[in-house]
Amino acid sequence: MIDQVKNNETSEEDLQEINDKKINQSDPKLDETEVNVEESKLSKKSNKESKRQPITNSKNKKKDDELVELLPSIIDLRVGKIIDVQKHPEADLLYVEKIDFGEEEPRTVVSGLVRYVPIEQMKDRTLIGVCNLKPVNMRGIKSFAMVLAASSKDGKDGMGSVELVEPPIGSEPGNRVYFEGFESGKPIDQLNPKKKQFESIQPNLTSLETRECCWIDVKNGSKVHRLMTDLGPCKTQSLIGASLS
Repeated sequence: MIDQVKNNETSEEDLQEINDKKINQSDPKLDETEVNVEESKLSKKSNKESKRQPITNSKNKKKDDELVELLPSIIDLRVGKIIDVQKHPEADLLYVEKIDFGEEEPRTVVSGLVRYVPIEQMKDRTLIGVCNLKPVNMRGIKSFAMVLAASSKDGKDGMGSVELVEPPIGSEPGNRVYFEGFESGKPIDQLNPKKKQFESIQPNLTSLETRECCWIDVKNGSKVHRLMTDLGPCKTQSLIGASLS
């Protein structure tokens, strides 16, 4: 019994040697498991961060898009010339015009100007058109643009004065019309009626005491941006402080 105890006794040096072997010969499977756990944690953390980032970018993009929608440079304005005008066959207050906007074919445009502009004054008239509105049916005839007109405060429904906005003398069909300060801006392909893009800009379209037409940036100190072509400003015939639409 004593001999057995002696044989079972282990010196401190032997214990240290055994411990060293255990440390050096640790189970590789356990090490691999620990590594996999850490990698899994890091992967989950990385995925969470990557998911958060697109959301932030999406919000920023939405804000940028909203700001762009409020700028007048999104409107496609061009010089046009009426090459034919007739009364609408189904509506006494509407004209049906064929307008050359410098494209391969003239556009059909329906305008509610019968009460304000005699048909003789519409013929061969040079004007400005809004060319990226969504086409709309007007009493059975689809209109592919809008003639830009100036109206006094009691105009149109109130039977006040309405005049066509006129480009500078010498303007040709297709000439670009833009707002001063936004020369480099590019109009979008088509204004979205559901977002009311044109409607958000239109209330600040007016004419100055010089009869020059402009957009007033009310969010930036009421800064004036005149409606221009490369030949000069676009004007009303006589109306001051008019609403443009």
